[in-house]
Amino acid sequence: MQSPLLAHTAGTSTDRFGLQNPQLLRVVLDGTSEVLARSGAMVAHVGRIAYAAWTPPSGNRRSRRREADVLDLMHCSGTGTAYLANLAQHLHVLALNGEKMVITNTYVLALDATLNWHAVAVENGDRIAGVGSRALEFSGTGSLVLMTSGRPLVLPVEPGQYVYGDADAVVGWSSGLEVQLQAQSSNTEAWRRRGTATEGWELSFTGQGYVIVQPNELLPPQRVPRG
Repeated sequence: MQSPLLAHTAGTSTDRFGLQNPQLLRVVLDGTSEVLARSGAMVAHVGRIAYAAWTPPSGNRRSRRREADVLDLMHCSGTGTAYLANLAQHLHVLALNGEKMVITNTYVLALDATLNWHAVAVENGDRIAGVGSRALEFSGTGSLVLMTSGRPLVLPVEPGQYVYGDADAVVGWSSGLEVQLQAQSSNTEAWRRRGTATEGWELSFTGQGYVIVQPNELLPPQRVPRG
């Protein structure tokens, strides 16, 4: 059989995390360490790899359940190669070496089990459900794999400068930035997630670092009737 399709063979890199293509992650497991991945993200694997539900290691039962809800993960262990993906989204490997990044949980595909994370607050983020409530700060040494709908835009933030991003399009930002959630419009309908305003909520950033934005909004603008 002959076809250009047959050219899409598996890569041979031995790196822990590598991109088979822009939308497919290749994870090499050597039997000595574990990787955490979004539940259900495995699309194929070669070798003896086991998948098990992840449970937070510490804290009381309620806090453990809340942490598991924020990141629905599974353990990937064994020896072989696993291939991970989610809705054909674009994937990006971030290697952390002591740096800290804040990422919305929706965009996390996989990470080294050695990384630490905890929820962080966004000022005014409790005003509407969902915005700012799932921001996680990752730290330590290891790799973190992000997902974006399309190719992202990375905006630098300099001291004395304000950078703004739609709250539904911002993927993450440097941990040291000061972040606020605010309404683009003073129209009372803007207090809804997506009201009659042409633009809804946005995040403002100040300080030194950068912001990652995807070319897609989680919820497209909707014209909601008054009443």
